[in-house]
Amino acid sequence: MAETDRRLIEAAVRDYFEGWFDGDVSRMDRALHPNLAKRSPAADRGASLAITTKERMLELRAAGKGAEDGQDRRLEIAIDDVADDIASVTVRSAVYHEYVHLVWTDDGWKIANTLWRPALTP
Repeated sequence: MAETDRRLIEAAVRDYFEGWFDGDVSRMDRALHPNLAKRSPAADRGASLAITTKERMLELRAAGKGAEDGQDRRLEIAIDDVADDIASVTVRSAVYHEYVHLVWTDDGWKIANTLWRPALTP
């Protein structure tokens, strides 16, 4: 993987997380693919998945949701794999554990899918 790709992938992931933490909707918008599918296991232990779209993510943050999430801003970003125009990244933060899939577009790396859960507390 080229160092340029590594930097651009990490920048997209940071735009997503730090945009959420800071309430910066334009920064989040820049990172997310229009067809984003953000999923998390529902209370039925994964028998169903809660799904959030890009539009809903931006609406939630614009309405102030997630403001408390940025109190501890540590991010552990591991780029797990890059295969030409797709990438897989694991992100651990104080509040989330998230598997992030990105795709290369004419506008750069965009987050297309995530599977997430709240971070486990010790």
